[in-house]
This record gives sequence, C-alpha cells and structure tokens, in this order.
Amino acid sequence: QVVLVSGHLDSWDVGQGAMDDGGGAFISWEALSLIKDLGLRPKRTLRLVLWTGEEQGGVGAEQYYQLHKENISNFDIVMESDEGTFKPSGLGFTGSAAARDIVKEIMTLLQPINATDVYDTADGTDISYWMRDGVPGASLHSDINKYFWFHHSQGDTMTVQDPNQMNLCAALWTVVSYVIADMEDMLPR
Repeated sequence: QVVLVSGHLDSWDVGQGAMDDGGGAFISWEALSLIKDLGLRPKRTLRLVLWTGEEQGGVGAEQYYQLHKENISNFDIVMESDEGTFKPSGLGFTGSAAARDIVKEIMTLLQPINATDVYDTADGTDISYWMRDGVPGASLHSDINKYFWFHHSQGDTMTVQDPNQMNLCAALWTVVSYVIADMEDMLPR
C-alpha cells in the first residue's frame, strides 16, 4: 500500500521554476527525508514522485498512472504541492466524507503552526487521474498572495523561497503523509 507525495520538476519558458514547482518537489523530498532521519517506519510505503511534463499536458503523470493503475486499490492517498510553498494554511482534500473526517482529525496535529484548514477539493494536474478514479487526494494550501508575482516569470528563482515558510510546508507534508501511512487501515473510499 502506498502514500504518494509529489511535486513536479518543470519550469516554464523563463525563470528557474524554483517556486513553480521546485518548492513542491523539495517539500515532498524533505518529508521523506525527515521521516527517515527520525527513524520512523510507517505501515505503508511512502513514495516520492517528482513529476515531469506537467506544463506540457501532464504527460509524466499520465505515464505513471498508466504504469500503476492496475494497483489503484493499493494507493491510500495521492498528495501534490503545486501552488508555491509560502506560509501554509492547510490542505485541499478530495475523498469520501469518512476520509475527510479522518484528515480533519490529522490536521489538528498542526495547530502549533496554525495550518489546520481542510478545503473542499484537492487540486493538482499530476494527481487528477487518481482522484478521478476514487483515490483520496490532497494538495497543499499556502498563502498565494504573491504566487502570481513570480509564476511563469523570470522572477521565479530561489530568492523567492523563504526557508522558514518552506520548513512549515515540509512539516505539514511530513505529518500528514506519515500519519496516513501509519494508520491501521487505509482511508475509506
């Protein structure tokens, strides 16, 4: 059984793609790194996917889906960060009402960083195939007030990234992915 965390590695024509979506790739990598460094071993596999070709029609995500869809019942949740890694407020979530209740309970663990909100739907080109077929999905919600200042521009460089805010996003991603991966049962569909 798999809990999938992800971001994508494709900048648009200009800039470096540090925020869109290097930040999402980084916090996904960092979540698994933190769990490993803490010596935690969840019941389910935590899998990192760094998608490619999102801006070119999601071709990397479609290929991955085609290669793994026969095991769809083993995917517990798919998580994607693709709206910057600014100060997090919570998660967008797509799934059953019972799964949403569980995710809301998990999010209470993030009260110390004030990132407990659960929004109505998860967004993410790269996880849309899975959610369409009933796999619960989650997307990072962060303060996107400055997102379009840099999105697909020459300004999308590492200087946009705030290490403290990225650490908060990584903390949220780590807590959610680990707790779901270590629960007794998979999220209800």
